[in-house]
Amino acid sequence: MTGTGGVTAIIIPQPTVNGPLHVGHLSGPYLAADIASRAARARGEHVVTLASVDVHPNYVLTRAETLGEDVEEMVTRYRAQIMSAFGRARIGYDVFVDPADASYQRAIVGLLNEMVANGSVLMEEFTLYVCADCDRTMHHSYVVGKCPACGAQDNGTSCEDCGGFTSAATLIDPSCARCGGVPRPMVATVPVLRLEDYRERLTAEWLQAEWTTQVRSVFQRYQHEPLPTIPLAYPTNWGIECDGPLAGMRLDFMAEVGLCYLYGLANAVNPEVSKLSDYLAAWERIEGLWQFYGIDNAFYFTILVPAILAAAGIPTAKLLGAGVNQFYLLDGSKFSTSRNHALWADEFLQTHDVELVRLYLSWTRPDRFQSNFTDDSYQAFVDWVRPLLENASRHGGAPAVLAQSEIERAEQALRLSGFDPALAVRCLLTALSTGSGRDSTPLNALTGRAWPAANHLHPTSGES
Repeated sequence: MTGTGGVTAIIIPQPTVNGPLHVGHLSGPYLAADIASRAARARGEHVVTLASVDVHPNYVLTRAETLGEDVEEMVTRYRAQIMSAFGRARIGYDVFVDPADASYQRAIVGLLNEMVANGSVLMEEFTLYVCADCDRTMHHSYVVGKCPACGAQDNGTSCEDCGGFTSAATLIDPSCARCGGVPRPMVATVPVLRLEDYRERLTAEWLQAEWTTQVRSVFQRYQHEPLPTIPLAYPTNWGIECDGPLAGMRLDFMAEVGLCYLYGLANAVNPEVSKLSDYLAAWERIEGLWQFYGIDNAFYFTILVPAILAAAGIPTAKLLGAGVNQFYLLDGSKFSTSRNHALWADEFLQTHDVELVRLYLSWTRPDRFQSNFTDDSYQAFVDWVRPLLENASRHGGAPAVLAQSEIERAEQALRLSGFDPALAVRCLLTALSTGSGRDSTPLNALTGRAWPAANHLHPTSGES
């Protein structure tokens, strides 16, 4: 990245390679981050968009075992489908961090080792839980139970219903997700991050940034409860292998996410970074972060990732806000890979107009509440909107005098603060019905027609 001015970072969350992307994924953080990035560039703002894929959650190994497949072959297949969906959906980015790259893995482990060496991450005896029957370390996909806050059935990562933290230690009636065995406590010396030590910094993040009501409820809970201590690496069988003082352990995948942001954005500013002090110097140019994610990841993106950046030495609160979505339903039920209840994004986009798909998924975006994809509503939307895109105006459209104000309202709705693509689509369609708005920023951003050339964006292979 050239120049010396400050930049705002937009984070596209890493999709986990335990399955392809479906249109429910697209409707949430992926299209939203892309649209927000395009609109910001069109306004002349200096932004950098970071993307990756998530290979190292143990959900990946669990999926391969369930399918009876070689995990590396499965990862290769699903990764290709995810990247195909990104390309077909016109989702672009400035920086793509490849988790399979050996230099990336060395850098991430090296950053954690430096944090252990300087004392910001502590090596402590910590009670973990292993399955009494199959001896797996019970974390993330390897443990199931009930959420201690809302009672929903969950795994050991976070609650899909309320967004809170869950683990083998906090779940009610935990059991092994692989064999049903009961947990057995095991004391191990592991690197931990005491989130309570960063309460003052996290409070600054929470007060500074723009949040949805449901995300705010997650951290408000911890204003009255102690923040947990989180292991950043485990003795387990999947994830990036650690070395040095952490030899024999694997990096926790959400710790990797925080370090990935530190790594990826620093490399965007200065590709020559090599040690923690270099990363911190590069981060001086990052003026703020906007995140996009689903509500089930609220604890990690709201609390853990900011704490990791603080522990690494980022001196000031960076979060500016988050575009957070609820679940998107298909014919009234949750998308389900195991039940094959899904519309796979790469396949769907092979036979459907990407511009109409992007507009419809933005129109029905589940940002404030769950929303629903049905074939009837999608086809009705296509029949209504296609003539507007092709012919600009139609009989019975809105009065022409309203066009400019609707375009302006759509532009405001695509600002990072108050981001609302569903409102932007509605305003845009009103303008199009008058014959206006065909070269507008909202149309280009929402449909993904073109990147503003002056911003030096490097789009995915599917971008035109």
